[in-house]
Amino acid sequence: MLQVTRPTPSHFGIYVTNLDRMVAFYTEVFGLTITDRGEGRTFKNTLVFMSASPDQHHQLVIASGRPAEATFSTVMQISFAVPSIQHLRDAWKAAEARGATQIRGLNHGNALSVYMLDPEGNTVEVYIDTPFYVSQPHGDPLDLSRSDEDILRETEAICRADPTFQPIAQWEQKFLARTPGASA
Repeated sequence: MLQVTRPTPSHFGIYVTNLDRMVAFYTEVFGLTITDRGEGRTFKNTLVFMSASPDQHHQLVIASGRPAEATFSTVMQISFAVPSIQHLRDAWKAAEARGATQIRGLNHGNALSVYMLDPEGNTVEVYIDTPFYVSQPHGDPLDLSRSDEDILRETEAICRADPTFQPIAQWEQKFLARTPGASA
């Protein structure tokens, strides 16, 4: 799991027109490993998650859905890792005070996230990793008014009920096993 002591840029996502071509580009040119691929439940696009490091489930997300004629930015989101659940609450409050909109919490199983639109409409995520792995995309509501203990207990239960559940250490070993040139 990624260890941070303050908000730290950690991954990004881009919209693409030709998903297979772009996945091939990033895996072949930069040697990224595909960690998951699937259709979002609420975000109705195909998502391909990639990483160069076993301590981060994904550093790049490629999302289908960019129209060939699009002239808008292809940046899907800007994400910041934080060291605690309390930092998620603090970020929510500070972002709201500075004009962020559409703020919501989402429990991905492998991470707890707060999403928002910045004052110019760019999607921003603030998140903390959990010690669990479940196949992505995955998203359940996250209620940050609950105690840290309740949130973590519920997250573990949700993850263990998922057939793809693994402790993150087990997932990291599997990541290393399929990464060319990596050693455990």
